[in-house]
Amino acid sequence: MNDDEESASRDDDDDLKRMSVTERVRLREKRNGEPAGKGLSTVELSEAEEEEVESRGAPRAVVLFETIRREGVLELRRPVFSLVASGLAAGLSMGMSLAGEAIAKAALPDKDWAHLIDAFGYTLGFVIVVLGRQQLFTENTITVILPLLDGPKKLLKLGLVARVWAIVLVTNLLGAAAFAYFVGHTHAFSPKVMEAMHTIGMETVKPDFWTIVERGIVAGWLVALMVWLLPGADATRLFVILIITYVVGVGSFSHIIAGSVEAFYVVFTGDYPIGMYFTNFLLPVFIGNVLGGSALTAILNYGQVVAEAAES
Repeated sequence: MNDDEESASRDDDDDLKRMSVTERVRLREKRNGEPAGKGLSTVELSEAEEEEVESRGAPRAVVLFETIRREGVLELRRPVFSLVASGLAAGLSMGMSLAGEAIAKAALPDKDWAHLIDAFGYTLGFVIVVLGRQQLFTENTITVILPLLDGPKKLLKLGLVARVWAIVLVTNLLGAAAFAYFVGHTHAFSPKVMEAMHTIGMETVKPDFWTIVERGIVAGWLVALMVWLLPGADATRLFVILIITYVVGVGSFSHIIAGSVEAFYVVFTGDYPIGMYFTNFLLPVFIGNVLGGSALTAILNYGQVVAEAAES
């Protein structure tokens, strides 16, 4: 292809991007020799009405993808100190999930239905972290993976992903440990709330290795799905965060940072060995969260975007 042909091709691509959905459908019909209007409504709209339809429609998957991909590119370029500070803040903030759930649990009767209510307290840490734009490891199982999947220089990007994951995970865990140690060795919370924290912590570390992996897959999938939904949520962002993380909490699905706050609490109170935390909780929940966030959400959603882009 010569320079003139390449320039013409780029111009055609730019024109295509500027077209509305309706215009793209009509152009495809014309190229394929199909009758005009096939697959379209019989209603004829003015240009202004077409724009209104476009504005009222839900964002396409490619829009959600590109929004998250660009955010991922920025995350990969963030300096180390910025990642460390944000990661520590997120780890500390996730402690409020334990606090919120324990406060509600302590105030409710010991009934089966009570968990349906105290699980709303579990959402508190996620609300603070997501709306506060703090670095949470499970968000990064999709955010920084999309730039890796899309485009060249994958080996270089893989190194950058490993850098972000390592810094964010370690600092998240340090923040979670600091919160757990503080609440376990002070009188910031009432004895009844601390008893509820102990109950929650022991329930978190109770399942076996593969059960935690399986629950971690679900939690990783849900949190990454929340990240995928947020760019199109606009005014309903808070609702999306609440409903997704409520399901994680009420379903007792294993989340590596929220769960680590709970596990660290019983470690620091001497009721659970630190070695078992690493082998029986941290390792399986890491495997599950990464599989759920990166494999299920990032790769599958990337696949649908690639297919849609190819069709366009």
